[in-house]
Amino acid sequence: MCLAALAIGQHPRFPFVLLSNRDEYFSRTAQAMAWWSPQPGGPLILSGRDLSGGGTWLGLNEAGHLALVTQVREPGPTLPVSPSRGELVTRWLTGQSDLASLQSLGAERRNGFNLLATDLSADPLSGASASRAWCLSNRPAVHQSALGLGLHGLSNASLDTPWPKLTRLKRSLQQALTACGDLPALVARGLAALSDRTPAPADQLPETGWPRNRELQHSPVFIHIHGDWSGQDYGTRCSTVVVVEHLAQNRWVHVVERTFDHHAEPVGEVQFDHRLPSPAAAVG
Repeated sequence: MCLAALAIGQHPRFPFVLLSNRDEYFSRTAQAMAWWSPQPGGPLILSGRDLSGGGTWLGLNEAGHLALVTQVREPGPTLPVSPSRGELVTRWLTGQSDLASLQSLGAERRNGFNLLATDLSADPLSGASASRAWCLSNRPAVHQSALGLGLHGLSNASLDTPWPKLTRLKRSLQQALTACGDLPALVARGLAALSDRTPAPADQLPETGWPRNRELQHSPVFIHIHGDWSGQDYGTRCSTVVVVEHLAQNRWVHVVERTFDHHAEPVGEVQFDHRLPSPAAAVG
C-alpha cells in the first residue's frame, strides 16, 4: 500500500471515505480481497493477502476495525531481514494487539512504515469519537498521531506530507464528497481519482534521494512502469474505495476493490457490504 487519502466527518451521509492504491512489483504474489482468517479458526478479516511476505496491506474486520500500511521511502538499502510490515495490519485486525503493543512491535528493527488504524463503528460526527483513528510510524522514531475530523493522507513519507500525488488525491476526494449524493457516484468518482496517471511537474517532485527520472515515474496517483530500474514491472496492483454510510438506523461499510495486471488493465473487481455494529457493541 503506497497511497491513501481519507475523509473523516466531511459528509453527513458518508462520515468516513478512504481512497487507496497499492503499488508493488507484479512478481510479488498476492490474492485478491476476500474474507479469510490469518489463523486457523481465528477471527475473519476482509483483505487481500500478500503471499510473498505474509499479512496484508489493507483490511477490516467484522467489528469495524480497519488498518492499512504504507512503506516509508528511505535513502540507502533496506534491511535484508525485517519483520513483515503487513503483520502489523493482521495483528490489529485479529485483536492480537492494542495500540500500546503495536508501538512495541513498531520499535523492533524494521523497515520504515506508516500504520493507519481506525474503528469504523465509532461515529466521528458524534464528537466523542472524533479521534478514534491513529497513525503509527517508526520513522524517524516510533511515534503516534491522532487523526481528527478533516482530510488526511499517507504516501511514502510521514502523515500528510504534501507530495504532489497525495495533494492531488486529497483534492479529488474533497471534490467527490461535494459533488456526489449517492454511493454509486461516490465510488465511481473515487475509482476515477485513483486511476489518475498525470505525472507531477518536474519542479514539484519530492527530494528523497532517488534519481529524478525515477521520482517522475512514481509521481502519478496511478503508477505503471514496464521494467523499472531493477528490470521488473512495477505499478498499481489494486485500487480500493472504502465508504461508511449512514442508512436508515444502521451504518454500513462498503468496500470496492479493482485489480490490475502488469499492462495496467483492470482484471477484476469485487464489492463487499458489511453492517457495522453499534458503538456500544463494538470492540474497544
